[in-house]
Amino acid sequence: MMQKPIRKKTIVSMVSFGLALSLIAGCTGNKDGADSGKAGNGTGPVTLTYFSEDGSPNWNNMQDRIGKVITEKTGVVLDAEFAVGDPVQKVSIMAATGEVPDLIAAKSDIGKLVDVGAVLDLTDLIEEHAPNIKKMLGDKIVRAKYSLDDQAIYAVPTWSAIDERKFKADGGFQLQHRVVKEAGYPEIRTIKDYEKVITDYLAKHPTDENGNKNIGLTINADDWHMYQVTNMGFFTTGAPDDGEYYVDQETFDVTYHFRRPEEREYFRWLNHMNDIGLLDKESFVQKTDQFKSKVSSGRVLGLIDPAWDYGDAQQALKAAGKFDQTYGHYPVTLSEEYKDTNFWSAGFDGGYGIAISSECKDPVAAIKFLDYLASEEGQILMNWGIEGKDYIVQDGKRTVPKEVQEKMDSEGSAYMKESGLGLYWNLSVHFGDGIEDSTGNYFTKTNSDLLTATYSESEKEALAAYKVEHWRDLFPKEEEFPERKAGAVYNIALPSDSQATILMAKMKDITWKRIPEAVMAKPENFDKVWDDYMAELEKAGVEEMEEAFGQYVKDRVKLWSDQ
Repeated sequence: MMQKPIRKKTIVSMVSFGLALSLIAGCTGNKDGADSGKAGNGTGPVTLTYFSEDGSPNWNNMQDRIGKVITEKTGVVLDAEFAVGDPVQKVSIMAATGEVPDLIAAKSDIGKLVDVGAVLDLTDLIEEHAPNIKKMLGDKIVRAKYSLDDQAIYAVPTWSAIDERKFKADGGFQLQHRVVKEAGYPEIRTIKDYEKVITDYLAKHPTDENGNKNIGLTINADDWHMYQVTNMGFFTTGAPDDGEYYVDQETFDVTYHFRRPEEREYFRWLNHMNDIGLLDKESFVQKTDQFKSKVSSGRVLGLIDPAWDYGDAQQALKAAGKFDQTYGHYPVTLSEEYKDTNFWSAGFDGGYGIAISSECKDPVAAIKFLDYLASEEGQILMNWGIEGKDYIVQDGKRTVPKEVQEKMDSEGSAYMKESGLGLYWNLSVHFGDGIEDSTGNYFTKTNSDLLTATYSESEKEALAAYKVEHWRDLFPKEEEFPERKAGAVYNIALPSDSQATILMAKMKDITWKRIPEAVMAKPENFDKVWDDYMAELEKAGVEEMEEAFGQYVKDRVKLWSDQ
């Protein structure tokens, strides 16, 4: 059992006392008390400050259509800040100074704030003022608890969807539709299959129609995007996404995933791609905007990047009518002995979410704001937008008219900024894809029929050639994998002074230096660079880190299974 971290109980007690006084006073300013469902005192909305470790490039200060309705319904407007640069450092500064916004989405770094009493235990607030959150979580609320030793709820889970049945493939390896079409739509199952299609296309089309060089494969390794590069080590070798760890699903022992011998071979392949000129030489030095600019030019034949990361660039291609230069998703692995694990479900794993700070000017308004977003009305609003503008109801079914879908495709991020679609989904607990509301309609637009309606003719042609309805059909199904009793362990929040936290920072520094070095090395030097990398990890205490983090994983399994 891990030693329970020391917390500043005095701070927490003072916060609790202050909260109690605010509840007695009716801190929303309504005569009928705090349960009226709307903040404010009649003079205007309450402004709550908010910080998120995730970016939101299309955020429009809640002046979009959806944001205005949310403010009307809740009496709250967010003064939001989104991470630029290293979000971990930003949260660390907040913890050190005590200057924490009203609401904060600190992901796994919430432990830094818990340690100094900077966030509230939301258990009572949820019980008294958040019926929608309480109902949606149900018996899964145990998965929102912080740890086995400290069973407070410090964040409303917002990242993992409730009862999701994923329809959409966002990961895997991406190839432009024109590339696979010219190849005759071959099976693309292994890294060698993927490589061959790119090689053959470049041999015939070294430049685009304007004489600019086509790029076989580029990757985004800018700052935290490096995780998207390194994550493919486990995705291509049969392991699910558990962040920087590989978890034995029987013993719950963990391994720093780069230490798995099979992952060496994946990075050896990237080294090979660099050696033969198929990997963009600027991959490890380009910034995200440069990466997106290349993708939006239509010159990049292949990507190994989640759709949410290159989505803006793909929208630019659609807006330019370059639909055959957008991307399909393929379940590529190191060899056929492995299964792509993009659809290996972690179940609802609580974890990442939004906390209310101990300095929040109106905790009840804050929890009610989050609760409205968890209501059926709020869920439909966030996912579908405004009826008559973003969707219509036809024969009892919500649908997006063709002309509206075409406008979404052509305007891209401009439509998102105007409507607010896609900007609020992770601001509260929410249902996932494939779940019906009380009217028999799906909460999200990612369902079979509506997904098909978003496909371009190039995309439909590719899917038809592979004899599938959706890209998801090419991937191994969820039921092919065992239950993950620890969920996705990357979202376990650790005390800032734990050995696992301290050592992980060292491992990250080593890995982010060594992986580019190994990929860019001459092939004859690859093994030496990799062996030196492994030795450096061992010297830095990787085994001690694995043992320490493994105990947190085992504690989580015990917490979840004992309830």
